[in-house]
Amino acid sequence: MLLIQKIKNGLKKRKVKIFLIFLLCSALIWFINSLSRSYVNNSVFDLEYVNVPEGFLFESASKSEIDVKLRAGGFQFLRFNFINKKVFIDLTELEKKASTFYASPLVYRKQIEKQLPGNMSLLEIDNDTLFFQMLAVKSKKVPIKPRVELNLVKNYLLDGKMTVSPDSVTITGPAVEIDTIEFVNSEKIQLPDMASNFSKDVDLLQSPELENTTYSKYRVTLSGEIARFSEKVFKLPIHKVNFPKGVQVKTFPEEVQLLCKAKISRLKELDESDFKVIVDYRSHENSNSNEIELKLTKRPEGVHSAKLMEKEVEFLLKRE
Repeated sequence: MLLIQKIKNGLKKRKVKIFLIFLLCSALIWFINSLSRSYVNNSVFDLEYVNVPEGFLFESASKSEIDVKLRAGGFQFLRFNFINKKVFIDLTELEKKASTFYASPLVYRKQIEKQLPGNMSLLEIDNDTLFFQMLAVKSKKVPIKPRVELNLVKNYLLDGKMTVSPDSVTITGPAVEIDTIEFVNSEKIQLPDMASNFSKDVDLLQSPELENTTYSKYRVTLSGEIARFSEKVFKLPIHKVNFPKGVQVKTFPEEVQLLCKAKISRLKELDESDFKVIVDYRSHENSNSNEIELKLTKRPEGVHSAKLMEKEVEFLLKRE
């Protein structure tokens, strides 16, 4: 009896399983059959505006989304509900009347239809004209002003100028924002105890007031060469120019010392002939002083500084 009861219970469970399988298959067939049919459904598309006309900046539009009625198969709608419902409106097709930009329903309907899947058709769409607020902009090129706090190790110097790459930036924005801009600052950086060449990428600063202005670049590279230097003193003769004819000129002293600061390798290449010091009588004609200014009129390239140890010398005129 116990065995017969177990067999009966097993048959009942088997019948239940078979019934559930048939029920699941029937539901699946019904679901597939339903999805294969064509349906009409309402939906909402988010609008994204692209290709702003040259010379203008997009500010706002009268709509950020649009209601539509669509026809498509069930499978198409099922997949469609899991994707981002966004369509792009090409602003190169805008029309303009006076200072107003607009797109007619005919224009943007065609654009939306081109973006729909092949088995989906657009039945109805809002018939509102889209209006746009556009801001006229212009561009100009301005230099970049680096802000660097450079501290060098003793006996080292910046060999040449610091370079900025690129050295300028094109700014684009409304005239009221950019007309007064003469340069763009870089972010301030500190370079302490420098004894070697450097290259740093830094951001450009943009004032919060320039909310409608864009830069062609937002980062630049600052670089410089740092070299060890030394000092050397040169004793130079004083040349006399533009003194009256028929007089002898004597300066006290006849030579002057010059302190030159440059790279060690460059100093080794220099001699007194690379410099020239003069006293010019024309700059002294209206003075009663017996002292005259010294001027350095010639100095070689590639030196950091060249400084005369004296600014003036005494002089004496004697008729021949």
